[in-house]
Amino acid sequence: MPFRTTLPILVILFTPHICPAASTIDVPLTVTAGVPLRVYITKRLPMRRGQVVEAKLAEPVYAFDRIVIPAGVTVRGHVTSLDPVSKGKRVAAIIGGDFTPIHFARVEFTEILMPDGRVLPIHTQDSEGLKTIYSPSRAKKKTQPAANTNQGVIARAKDQVRQQIDAKKQSVIDVIRGPDKKELVEDYLVNKLPYRPQWYRRNTRFDSVLNEPLQFGSTSIPAESVRKVGLPAGDSVAQVRLLTPLDSGTAKLNAPITGVLSQPVFSADHQLVLPEGSVLTGHVRRVQRARWFHRGGQLRFTFDRVEPPALLSTPAISTERSQIQLAAAETDPSSHVKVDSEGNAKSTEPKTRFIGPAVALLMANRAADNDAGRNGTTTASANYGGRSLGGFSGFGYIGAAAAQSSKLVGMALGFYGLAASVFTNIVSPGNEVGFPRNSAIEVRFGAQPGTPAKHFASGAGN
Repeated sequence: MPFRTTLPILVILFTPHICPAASTIDVPLTVTAGVPLRVYITKRLPMRRGQVVEAKLAEPVYAFDRIVIPAGVTVRGHVTSLDPVSKGKRVAAIIGGDFTPIHFARVEFTEILMPDGRVLPIHTQDSEGLKTIYSPSRAKKKTQPAANTNQGVIARAKDQVRQQIDAKKQSVIDVIRGPDKKELVEDYLVNKLPYRPQWYRRNTRFDSVLNEPLQFGSTSIPAESVRKVGLPAGDSVAQVRLLTPLDSGTAKLNAPITGVLSQPVFSADHQLVLPEGSVLTGHVRRVQRARWFHRGGQLRFTFDRVEPPALLSTPAISTERSQIQLAAAETDPSSHVKVDSEGNAKSTEPKTRFIGPAVALLMANRAADNDAGRNGTTTASANYGGRSLGGFSGFGYIGAAAAQSSKLVGMALGFYGLAASVFTNIVSPGNEVGFPRNSAIEVRFGAQPGTPAKHFASGAGN
């Protein structure tokens, strides 16, 4: 009798039973420490310790396959410290007539105002403003009704995919820029002052790195939804955060590099191909340092291995005959870095750099033009306008005043300004190609290895 009682229990215990939950994967929605929040300030920021800072998030933050912090949310912080510039920059400023104790402000962000009204506390590394300016897209009229919080799972999934596609169309790489011509003229005139106020321009960019992870709970996704995880089909582009800092002046040939996907990649039918957090590894393929007479540095690197997040238990993927190469990058606008179709990044020089020496030559000629009766003068020593131009070219507003002491001083300052402009714009070395840690780059999958570009040297140049 006891045997008959326990037999059904044993049968139940040892009969295979498939749990419905086995067809799903539990995914933690975590933004890991080290991820940068790419923000831009909404108004001019004076460089004062303790100054309150308000910024907007320039691009959404992802966790695995979805947006957890949308673009456009308000981020708040404050100026933590004022750090002096290097001695080289300080000396160069003094030579140009700027005696301001130049420094840059470091900013820490401490909270995010989420769309639902929550205030999300954060802790970021203090960082200085970048040399890039963000150009927000114009607001579009709403053509769709507000999202319904009671919509079904499928509808919410479609909304997520649509948001991700829209966000991809407006990548931060596509909307950054350097100062325009008007701003460059303003900066030039302000920097010639012997003492000037200092601030960050409105829309200045910051990359504020999280010191602590942000938790957004977890979600269960169907195991079927990750069955297509692998390399994207065809010629696809993805946004990557570069973990290995690179510089054409110091990089070594065949040095290993690492990056991580900052946004998920989806197939044409909206299936997840590579989630956020997938790690890419590769090597430096070409490198050449910048050289004299404004010949810029050159750099090329590719990725050849992709490792999906560990929770998927998917083995690392080799690119085999194809490769993952650079397609676009967020860089210092003053370096004028261009990326060609083979993924070669090269620092170019605009033709407008010759304008500076040409203007300096005209100013020097005016300062040396001391013939009586010319320029409205009656004596050879009354060329006040020409002297002022020569002094301004050489030593800013102080030089313009000092040039009035004698014609020789005006001439000397004018030709000093000409020499400095020729060296800076023509003779000096070009810019290096630099990618700091956490640089935002776009990579292209499926590119076929081609012949190395002829303008690249094989190995490090001198």
